[in-house]
Amino acid sequence: MKTFKKILIWLLVLLVVGLGVFCYFRYWFVLGEGVKAGELNQVVYKGWVWKTYEGRLIQSGFNSRKSGSLQSNEFNFSVKDPQVAEKLMRCSGKIVEIRYKEYRGALPWRGMQRYIVYKIESVSEPNHAIVPDFPVSADANAI
Repeated sequence: MKTFKKILIWLLVLLVVGLGVFCYFRYWFVLGEGVKAGELNQVVYKGWVWKTYEGRLIQSGFNSRKSGSLQSNEFNFSVKDPQVAEKLMRCSGKIVEIRYKEYRGALPWRGMQRYIVYKIESVSEPNHAIVPDFPVSADANAI
């Protein structure tokens, strides 16, 4: 009976340690860090129990998940620092460059996304000028 109790305690300890290691690598280990740039679409403060700052950045180019369809590249992110979030809220519609950390899983009090923005690198006005790919002739009816 004493041996069974020792085995049970060791299994319980291994289970707790294994669960701790799993949770660390899933939710706290920083998988990657990077910088993304694009037009800031929105930053909102929302949530049912834990209110978090959630944002969306529209990147240049197109992403196609199915053949024959086009979709803009969107980068969805969360912001943990309220000061960074407030600055981003004032930059909606502008081109921003943001620094983020990537985790394997999201925590409800940290944000809904795996990507957590922690710094704004730069902000600039968008350039919406349309530049044709072909030379424009003097006679527009010639084309």
